Amino acid sequence: MASDSDRALMEVALEQARAAAEAGDVPVGAVVARGDEVLARSGNAREQAQDPTAHAEILALRRAAVMVGSWHLEGCTMYVTLEPCAMCAGALVLARIDRLVYAAADPKAGFAGSLGDLTRDPRLNHLVEVETGVLETEASELLREFFRQRR
Repeated sequence: MASDSDRALMEVALEQARAAAEAGDVPVGAVVARGDEVLARSGNAREQAQDPTAHAEILALRRAAVMVGSWHLEGCTMYVTLEPCAMCAGALVLARIDRLVYAAADPKAGFAGSLGDLTRDPRLNHLVEVETGVLETEASELLREFFRQRR
């Protein structure tokens, strides 16, 4: 069950998702936190940067690594409004993130339980604890509205 802290940090991720939508990107937001301390936050920036790797999770991981001075992000949690794709799930494992909390599942591209699960694959050298559904309704509605306006 999600803690008050998990919900508060997911709210920060939702703010990042809203900002991404305002900039014309798919509304996904991510936060890297150590305890209650926000180390980094970002929204999707693929359209702005014209970079296929500019997913919210990747940008937040890069910023968090700079903040701590290491690519090793043990003791950190990633909060993201949409289940990470294969690239982002792999990056979480490689960064040694301890925990992933995501809002909405992504049955078409999610790799933290939907299409596959890189985060908990026992063949890899690191496993990520995963919690789902934190503020799922809010994140799902934001995505639905974004794509409704695009059609």
